[in-house]
Amino acid sequence: MSTVPATKSTAAYFAQSGIAFATALGSLIIGVAVLPVDGWIRAFLAVSGLFLVTSTFTLAKCVRDAQENAGLSSRLDQARVDRILAEHDPFKDLNNVA
Repeated sequence: MSTVPATKSTAAYFAQSGIAFATALGSLIIGVAVLPVDGWIRAFLAVSGLFLVTSTFTLAKCVRDAQENAGLSSRLDQARVDRILAEHDPFKDLNNVA
């Protein structure tokens, strides 16, 4: 029976992802804050940026959940095949013929 090893992110990858997210969000906030436009335009850009961040988290969660579900159904299918093969006796029909 072949098992798929669980993938786990390293601490360095997690830190790099956090730093990249903080840098991008900080750049967006600074860019909106110093933009030479009226307050309404600045507020619209800030709300749009906030919506982009929250929708990104939602999309990432949906992708992760879909991958976990695909892995679970694949393991269930493999377990069913393994059970069928374990219960199958290839010599069962040959014993009845003789």
